[in-house]
Order: sequence, then C-alpha cells, then structure tokens
Amino acid sequence: MRIEVTGKHMSLTPAITQYAEQKAAKLPRFYDGVQEIKVILEQSRPEAFEAEVRADVQKHSDFVGRVTGQDIYECIDLAVDKVARQLTDFKERLKMENRGSNSRRGGE
Repeated sequence: MRIEVTGKHMSLTPAITQYAEQKAAKLPRFYDGVQEIKVILEQSRPEAFEAEVRADVQKHSDFVGRVTGQDIYECIDLAVDKVARQLTDFKERLKMENRGSNSRRGGE
C-alpha cells in the first residue's frame, strides 16, 4: 500500500510528513481493500489549514475526509478519523449484504 503526502501553499516538514504517514497507515485496519492513501495538506490562510485524506479502495470510489482548522496535526487526525468511519461503515454494509444474501438462499 502506498501513502503519498503532498503540501499545497506550504512547505512540509519531515515531522508533519511522518505524522501524516503514521496516521494514514492505520486506515487498512478498518478495511483490507485499501490500495493507496493520499494526504493533501494545504494552508488556505495564514492561520488556517486544510487536510484532505483520500483512500483508494478496490471496486469502490475513493473515500474522502476533509477538515479545516487552525492546527495542522488536529486537521490530519480528524480527516483520518472521517475516512476511518467511512471505511468501517462500508465494511459493515458489505457484511450485512453478504448475510442477507446467504439467508435468502438457505430459505429457498
């Protein structure tokens, strides 16, 4: 799995890059089908940052979490949390679909 960290309108320090990579690396725990993760960090105003996390998943469109705030680290945390929640919900939906189709076949 590949993790790509990009900065727009700001210079990325090694600490920020490492932090974003560590947080994003936890996402495959929520769903095994994660192929690639992109973290895009942007400084929109002098004291405002935006973090966007995109998780590329097999057989589904990308899951995206976007957060704006004053602390870049907090933005990264919240964006990763949003994507983690989306991945968890998606995995649960798949489980429920599989259970439903199996029970219908058994009853016929």
